[in-house]
Amino acid sequence: MSNQLSNSTSPYLLQHAHNPVNWHPWGKEALKIAKAENKPIFLSIGYAACHWCHVMAHESFEDPETAAFMNERFINIKVDREERPDLDNIYMQATIAMTGSGGWPMSVFLTPELKPFYAGTYFPPVRRYNMPSFMEVLSGLANAWANDREEVEKTGGKVFQHLNAQTKSENGEVLTTAHLDAIARSMQESYDWGYGGWGDAPKFPQAMAAEFLLHHANVRKTDEHAKLIKHYLYAMARGGMYDVVGGGFSRYSTDNQWRVPHFEKMLYDNALLTRTYLHAWQATRDPFYKRIVEDTIKFIAKEMTHEQGGFYSSLDADSEGEEGKFYIWTLEEVRDVLQHDSDFFEAAYGITPKGNWEGKTVLQRAIDDATLAARFKLDAETVPAKLARSHTRLYTARAQRIRPGTDDKILTAWNGLMLAAIAEAARVFENTEPYLHLAIHNAEFLLSSLRPNGQLRRAWREGKTTNEVFLEDYAALILGLLELYQTDFNEKWFSSARELADEMIEKFTDPSGGFFDTPQDGENLLFRPKDVQDNATPSGNALACEALLKLAAYTDEGKYRDLAENSLKLVTQFTLRYPLGFGRWLTAAELAAGTLKQVAAVGEAQDPSFQGLLKAIRAEYRPSVVVAASPSSSKENTPALLQERGMINGKATVYVCEGFVCKQPTTEVEILIEQLNS
Repeated sequence: MSNQLSNSTSPYLLQHAHNPVNWHPWGKEALKIAKAENKPIFLSIGYAACHWCHVMAHESFEDPETAAFMNERFINIKVDREERPDLDNIYMQATIAMTGSGGWPMSVFLTPELKPFYAGTYFPPVRRYNMPSFMEVLSGLANAWANDREEVEKTGGKVFQHLNAQTKSENGEVLTTAHLDAIARSMQESYDWGYGGWGDAPKFPQAMAAEFLLHHANVRKTDEHAKLIKHYLYAMARGGMYDVVGGGFSRYSTDNQWRVPHFEKMLYDNALLTRTYLHAWQATRDPFYKRIVEDTIKFIAKEMTHEQGGFYSSLDADSEGEEGKFYIWTLEEVRDVLQHDSDFFEAAYGITPKGNWEGKTVLQRAIDDATLAARFKLDAETVPAKLARSHTRLYTARAQRIRPGTDDKILTAWNGLMLAAIAEAARVFENTEPYLHLAIHNAEFLLSSLRPNGQLRRAWREGKTTNEVFLEDYAALILGLLELYQTDFNEKWFSSARELADEMIEKFTDPSGGFFDTPQDGENLLFRPKDVQDNATPSGNALACEALLKLAAYTDEGKYRDLAENSLKLVTQFTLRYPLGFGRWLTAAELAAGTLKQVAAVGEAQDPSFQGLLKAIRAEYRPSVVVAASPSSSKENTPALLQERGMINGKATVYVCEGFVCKQPTTEVEILIEQLNS
């Protein structure tokens, strides 16, 4: 027997479709029932790759006695936080306000008017971990609702007032270069030189912080942060949190050493980290970074791509009911697979009979290439290839295991982030036609399947889309399309990005500055959320700000720049106090504080001279440059940056402009490089 979740697009909701709990999806019907029956709402928010969500489901939601009580006394609503970030944001703020912390599964109890009066996360089936049992929580709240309603509603009212006050933002000044210098220094000073990263375990990847430091160092022409960036990126990618066998990063490390991850793999982490390692490679040409980028994109292409072009959301941490089982090894298993190469591999990864986690081994490099080469009397240059062959054999053996589940819904925002990373890799690396194909296929899918009848949507699965869309969906897709435009210079990507930007402005603009997370014609919630802080993913406001700054450079339209600068004013004080929580904003602030170079290249696509000029533009890490190119300045939908630009004496020509001034157009690679680097 199924409940009300069986028609959902979300794999997470479908996992609960056969619970004895009479789950409803969030919607008018469930909310109407709560009011009609005058019952409190139990709102359970989670996601498919959430380990403790699965635990609570098995312990409580599959228990007939618990379910019967829930069905009798509450209206039970299940939400996938990835499909409904608006609800997740609102009720996570409530959970943190009431308990001091948050996480998933999120368990919130609401009045029929949607005001939260009690909140928590995971509750065990019996008293455990110094926590009440879930049934104790349920019965206590049901009793309070029946016998002390006035106090319950009073609590809900106070929480609502607190949350509503949080949505008010004050405008400050835009961050200056001096501010950005100070922030970069503070990040350097708070860095963990012992293990890498910031803060103690659990350690989450801070891709946006690393991106800012890369960008900042490039703009200031300093190598002040080079040591930190290398230390950090090597620490995360030597194994453990990074899957050396199959590519891709796990969500976070449970320890300080980046050794034992929470094994779920999220699309957004891999999108953000791929781009960070790509930029680090551009800045340093360290082949280690290139391998990480290539292996991660290979993982996305093989394991997280729908045949129609969309990228899946995540892979579970668990398989066969055990967290990490798919990814860990015993010494015997490694020896069985690698045979005579096992000694070399065991030394590289420090594999012992005892293992490094619960009697088994999470693969993490124990010694570097030079030490390994010396021990086995090899040239250091041969070590990566030798290890890669072992990784391939282990990958083949691992493929015979039962795989973790895949959350195969396709989310516009996360796809936009991955599109940006792959599109940029396609133009930065050589011989990357497969990357360009992957990016184009993804963009075409997003602009068709996730934009039915011209209306952008949040999520797609098996031919069905959700009705909602959010600011981050628009902004991430705009940025992805702009990166793809700079790779193949197909005008349709640029025109689509601009069209989406104008829609975004119309639907989401807050007259007091910045943007709301939900559209003006969206569902009426407890309040209209406007989250400016970057979390695991960049905030929609930060992405929108970055997108509008780039569009302003392409179009010379002041409205885009004005909206971006007004958005930046919202976060100045927050960013100065909590820079790690505003990493993507810092990238936008760098673009706004400096002078964005506008580059227009005109020439015939197949002309070697034209390609040589483009290669020079792409040869280095240039985060403060936007590029437009065309064989003709008069093509429809080309950026204004290309207008009235022509070839000089029939030769491929580049125009470099900066700070309202254009340099002398050039046909020479050497002069172009000088102009770009000045």
